[in-house]
Amino acid sequence: MSDLLERLRLRGRDWRMTSQRRVVAEVLDGEHVHLTADEVHARAVQRLPEISRATVYNALGELVALGEVVEFSTDGRAKRYDPNAQHPHQHLVCSNCGIIRDVHPTGDPLTDLPAEERFGFTVSKVEVTYRGLCPSCAQAVSDH
Repeated sequence: MSDLLERLRLRGRDWRMTSQRRVVAEVLDGEHVHLTADEVHARAVQRLPEISRATVYNALGELVALGEVVEFSTDGRAKRYDPNAQHPHQHLVCSNCGIIRDVHPTGDPLTDLPAEERFGFTVSKVEVTYRGLCPSCAQAVSDH
């Protein structure tokens, strides 16, 4: 479960919690949350009808800059926002419906890359995306 709201409260003056920012954080808070900016805006409008798309985009950019939210893309197009920024994890994506789950594989991907495969690089970050079919999509395929 994401602890985004609590982390933001602890920032105090570092990031002023306006009503608009609070709504964006509330929309993002939770487990396995990987929304696009448009999805964040659509959900934020349900809670605060006057919130603008620009305000949502600005708040997301600020959260990413603060390191409280991770911005990523699994399909090379739509950026998604993950509030689970403080807990190392990878993503598991359904190749059919696109659902995304946080996964925590064993081992350390930074050390799993052999020295001869590093080509002199100092590796500082690893992003792994696992792909497959979720149970619902796998069942639909087997039913046909």
